[in-house]
Amino acid sequence: MRPFYLAIMTAILWGITPVVEKMGLSKIEPLAGVLIRCFGVIVGTVILALFNTNLLKMALKADLKTMLFLIAGGIMASVLGQILFYSALKQGEASKLVPVAGMYPLVSFILGLIFLGETFTLSKGFGMVLVVLGVFLLR
Repeated sequence: MRPFYLAIMTAILWGITPVVEKMGLSKIEPLAGVLIRCFGVIVGTVILALFNTNLLKMALKADLKTMLFLIAGGIMASVLGQILFYSALKQGEASKLVPVAGMYPLVSFILGLIFLGETFTLSKGFGMVLVVLGVFLLR
């Protein structure tokens, strides 16, 4: 499947998810919500492993550095980031908070330039300016 269409499907799923999660947070605290969400991640990955027996073998073949980077990413995004996002989502409007939290591409863009040696182009720069303007307008 083309990467563009995969990204569109990702955007659809990631757009639906905060609405569902905000409904789920109505009667519990954000930390409990993160714990329950992590159960969903575990169930999903177990199902993937059941249908793809090579998945676990591939994961166990990863070198230590790769594992540490991916574990750090999981802690940052799926635990710490999710706690902060759920705390904001419980108190605020999804229609305002999701786009603000969704400005992570700006952070990734800057870090990609600094640490990964990625190239700066005018179209990327213009896109980042639009991200900042969009967040400013939602304030």
